[in-house]
Amino acid sequence: MPWFVKIEKGIVAKHIFDQYVPAHLEYVARLNKLGHDAKTGYWKEDEGGMLIFQADSIEEAKTIVENDPLILNKCVEYVLHQWCVVG
Repeated sequence: MPWFVKIEKGIVAKHIFDQYVPAHLEYVARLNKLGHDAKTGYWKEDEGGMLIFQADSIEEAKTIVENDPLILNKCVEYVLHQWCVVG
């Protein structure tokens, strides 16, 4: 399966964002049970973070991202990329 990366930047106050982090982590755990090998995290030195995962297609990747609680609750802006691993 190809790899995809969602690069995100928070667009709400931290106390609002933090309300949805548990749901986001549960969502990532569900993705892993479905075989998407998802990892999520944030930038230590800056705002925002990243979700990296596998999906069968860009269409599936878009669906996965659009169903992330951080997106559903309008907590982040994001850019989605397919990551072409070369080594």
